[in-house]
Amino acid sequence: MSLQLETPLTEAVGASAAKSLDRAFGMSTVGELLGHYPRRYADRGELTPILELPVGETVTIVAEVLSTRPRQMRNRRGAMLEVVIGDGVGQMSLTFFAKNLGQAEWRAKELRVGRRGIFSGKVSTFRDTVQFAHPDYQLFDDGEAAYRQADALQDVPIPIYPATSAVHSWQIAKLVGAVLDQLGDVPDPLSEELRRSEGLLTAKQALHSIHRPHRRADVDPAVRTLRMHEALVLQTALLQQRNLIRSLRATPREARPGGLLQRFDDALPFTLTADQQRVGAEISADLVAERPMNRLIQGEVGSGKTLVALRAMLQVAESGGQAALIAPTEVLAAQHLRSVTKMLGPELAAELIPTLLTGQMSAPERRRAALRVASGQSLLVIGTHALLSEKTTFADLALVVVDEQHRFGVEQRELLRAKGTAPHAIVLTATPIPRTVAMTVFGDLDTSVIQTMPAGRAGISSFVAPLAEHPEWFRRVWERAGEEIAQGRQVFVVCAAIDAAQESAESEDAPPADVEGRGPRWGVVQLDQLLATHPQLGGVRRAVLHGRMPSDEKDAVMRAVARGEIDLLIATTVIEVGVDVPNASTMVIMEADRFGVSQLHQLRGRVGRGEYPGLCLLVTEAEAGSLARERVEAVAATLDGFELAEVDLELRGEGDVLGAAQAGARSSLRLLRVVKDAGLIAHARDIAADILRDDPMLVTHPGLRVAIAGRVSEADRAALSKN
Repeated sequence: MSLQLETPLTEAVGASAAKSLDRAFGMSTVGELLGHYPRRYADRGELTPILELPVGETVTIVAEVLSTRPRQMRNRRGAMLEVVIGDGVGQMSLTFFAKNLGQAEWRAKELRVGRRGIFSGKVSTFRDTVQFAHPDYQLFDDGEAAYRQADALQDVPIPIYPATSAVHSWQIAKLVGAVLDQLGDVPDPLSEELRRSEGLLTAKQALHSIHRPHRRADVDPAVRTLRMHEALVLQTALLQQRNLIRSLRATPREARPGGLLQRFDDALPFTLTADQQRVGAEISADLVAERPMNRLIQGEVGSGKTLVALRAMLQVAESGGQAALIAPTEVLAAQHLRSVTKMLGPELAAELIPTLLTGQMSAPERRRAALRVASGQSLLVIGTHALLSEKTTFADLALVVVDEQHRFGVEQRELLRAKGTAPHAIVLTATPIPRTVAMTVFGDLDTSVIQTMPAGRAGISSFVAPLAEHPEWFRRVWERAGEEIAQGRQVFVVCAAIDAAQESAESEDAPPADVEGRGPRWGVVQLDQLLATHPQLGGVRRAVLHGRMPSDEKDAVMRAVARGEIDLLIATTVIEVGVDVPNASTMVIMEADRFGVSQLHQLRGRVGRGEYPGLCLLVTEAEAGSLARERVEAVAATLDGFELAEVDLELRGEGDVLGAAQAGARSSLRLLRVVKDAGLIAHARDIAADILRDDPMLVTHPGLRVAIAGRVSEADRAALSKN
């Protein structure tokens, strides 16, 4: 039987093995099994450093048997075999349990001293010795036959696959080998001409070489070929999506002389920055086109993205079109309403009627707001997830603005866009996305960047308060906060949890993976209690803010902060984005190691927004040299969000960044690395654009069409289409 990539694994390897692969890796077809590439290759003479094995992980190593000891169990029935294996530097023990001594002795004969093989199991320690309990193993051939084969096999690498405790590396290798033996034709995503010009293998050759290399030199050409396949498939899918959106017809929305936009610009008390003008011109041109705009706007914290979005809203409002801005939190939505109303001024606000629509409004308030939106009376709507409700309808939704895009699922964004007829879309993010990630994940959006900051900002200084080395600095942090308040400034303090005593139930943000083992020491509740008795801060006007407070209470606190009636605000990350209090000079972030790089950068951006210099104190107990501490120190070292995005990518690994940035792209990346392969991704994008220009439906590129169907699932396509 000849196998194809789409052949079900039940037919290819049998029901039992197929079930194990499905349970372990979610595989169901031959193509998915062959897309499970080796993570590394071991040489037959290679002995892995045993001293470096990570405890608690399932690993595969190449080692040599040093001793065996079968014996009867002392305190219960049965026998056991203890085997010591080594690599010339370190040693570890293998423990096997048997029903009787005869079984243990039989295994000892197989695992005799001097034999080498692959051993796989979960690493643990017993009496200070590294061990595998009942590992799986595969011994290399020995004896005369092996000596005859030795020269031939010496250079043949052993593929080591990503494995689990249930499905080991060589079991995968065996199944892959069985499938390769029966593999039929494999469609090639690249045309023969393109493949030759790029110097690549055929798809079938590449699969054979990556899984069954005869020598190390076979691996690189296979990886290069399959990496290009991944890049081309992903970029073609993204560009197809972009072309699909561009094929829709949108209503052109032109700004007329003396209209809403010009009146707004004329009344501005400052000049737009060069970046704001450039991005504004790009958006303005998009809005008068007959296809929907689909634009990602990246901007540093405080660079004026909201102003740019508001100018786009005014342009669509001139022809009676409505604009909807969706924000991730009630606090941010209310803040947007206040700042937008203030920017518009009384005259324009009366014409546009900016309307807030959130889930925590009272029923009568919400009904009145929904009626203004449905009738078209309100041309500017700001809200939270309530905008997605079936009950929320628009008279003429012309522009969708998604603020802080990383906080929304693709389905939610699409629900809002579906409330209009091919509306224009702007996605705002103050979490800078490295260019390579933007190209890989948001490749179907046009991207604009605002980097220059408005004039008149005093800037921010950032410092780490490392309590592990300097516990006395904890006192100095609060003295410094008191000094700022004494000068009439306001101070924000951010905690990772609401109540550290109930952290599992109350924490609003999951910590990075490297700090998950411990709960937070400081919650809003604990810090408020501590500072209530502080000699300098006990008497200041203090308030708390977190996500579980009623909506009207949160809004009242934020209004009081904005009016300067609160000196010290102790909050969770609800103040992460959109909070604009020019008089706030100091941000203290407790247990800063519990936050990600972009989150720390966002929080820091809440201060130093006016004439007073900003101060950010990153309080941490993380040890020097730890990944958590590196993250905090990276933020203190620079104010450049785009530089921090690259640092974040290095510290966290690309998978996390892609996963957080957009579901749907991640499953397509196996060999491709967005930073290392930036040049290849850009090259693949150019090739994809050339192909689609001449063959938009891929009629003459059947291999690429099949590859996209196989690698970019319907769920992935849905994710891509909803950007």
